[in-house]
Amino acid sequence: MSMDQTEAEALNAQFGIEDQVSFREQSPGFIVIDIANAQATAALALQGAQLLTWTPAGQPAVVWQSPEARFVDGKSVRGGVPVCWPWFGARPDDATLPAHGFVRTARWEVIRTATLAGSGATRVELRFLHSDATRRMWPHRSELELHVDIGSTLEMELISRNTGAEAFTMTQALHTYFAVGDIRQTRVTGLDGCDYLDKVGEEQRRRQQGPVTFSGETDRIYVDTDADCLIEDPHLQRRIRVSKRGSHSTVVWNPWIEKADRLGDLGEDGYLHMVCVESANAADDRVTLEPGNEYHLAVRYSVEALD
Repeated sequence: MSMDQTEAEALNAQFGIEDQVSFREQSPGFIVIDIANAQATAALALQGAQLLTWTPAGQPAVVWQSPEARFVDGKSVRGGVPVCWPWFGARPDDATLPAHGFVRTARWEVIRTATLAGSGATRVELRFLHSDATRRMWPHRSELELHVDIGSTLEMELISRNTGAEAFTMTQALHTYFAVGDIRQTRVTGLDGCDYLDKVGEEQRRRQQGPVTFSGETDRIYVDTDADCLIEDPHLQRRIRVSKRGSHSTVVWNPWIEKADRLGDLGEDGYLHMVCVESANAADDRVTLEPGNEYHLAVRYSVEALD
């Protein structure tokens, strides 16, 4: 990069694709990749490799971003798809460390951008950059990549590699915020009969009966489930299908009124228009990665008409 060239300009020169992939500075030092093709539009931040939005052609946004989202160094943007790694929630042996790990607020680098033959989707590949600070929190030798395919469907693959000499155990999640018309009318199917940890109030283990519906704060980790989930939204007359592999937990979250007010960046009545359905390995479902091995957590999001 020359002295008079901005970072966004340098990235555009190296990785931009005309009329499809471009880089811009959203706020000082906060670089966003804009993706547009015939099938969809999206935005992706280099901080945290956080997908911010995904809107298939002819649809309202599917991945939700808060209207009061803040784009600042070291803070995850409210909405989109934060990447939780190498632990989900509080770290069990040290609650003073950042919740949901450290990669969601750290800088990633671009590896590659491409137009995929056949599908016409746009691929962006990113790699996490370790620092002295992250090595103090996570001394294991490891690599992490996120591959994102933007098209009529959204596909994301989180690839963890153990490059050291000892095994390590991790938890992880793609913490996706989905846009809904009205959470009070929304239901999530695919989890009937699953055990879950209810994180609201005193933690309890329960079993889901029927679809998940929403009438108050909801924070649940469904364990030992590989099933597709369907977000049924009669207000927007659509069904969002969440398919996954390499994920054995599903997290369902909505903060409701009081917690949304405390969070302060969801926007007025923002909780009504979002639900998190997260593909994860969390709680009971942990991943042990042996030296030289890699682990893939992948999701595919698609939109169907509601019958």
